Amino acid sequence: MTEILTSRYSDPTCEQMRKHLCHANKIAKRALQFGHHPFGCVLIAPDNETILMEQGNIDTVNHAESTLVRNACTNFSSEYLWNCTLYTTFEPCVMCAGTLYWANIGRVVYGATEKRLLELTGNDEKNPTLDIPCRYVFEHGQKNVKVWGPFPELEDELVEPHKNFWKQIK
Repeated sequence: MTEILTSRYSDPTCEQMRKHLCHANKIAKRALQFGHHPFGCVLIAPDNETILMEQGNIDTVNHAESTLVRNACTNFSSEYLWNCTLYTTFEPCVMCAGTLYWANIGRVVYGATEKRLLELTGNDEKNPTLDIPCRYVFEHGQKNVKVWGPFPELEDELVEPHKNFWKQIK
């Protein structure tokens, strides 16, 4: 197991992180066009450039991150996934963080926090949020999952698809 948890690949640069977060936001906008919650994510190969998979949100149980990660598990080895990076528009919820952990994704980059999402959605029974940071979930495991985020310089862009969406479903 220790071999799996040691990465021989370099971490992504800030420029790469911003680029892939913007791509994830394009996926979120596509999800919105199909009537889904506007969340998106991309899985990037260990070279920090190659897009392996992308996914928009499907519904309240099939989040973009957990859906992508379940598919990634069936297509890539856990050793390979440990060296990949998942980029997501908003901080992974506790369900998605757990899925990332069990799938052995070694790096996560998110644009805006779960707290920021709650500000957008409000306290509404149609979208109850869990105020549990993904770092908290990962810190309670046995793997050193690396996390970067939030990216305040991208927040306006990432929040834009959410502004009218949450008003519509209330």
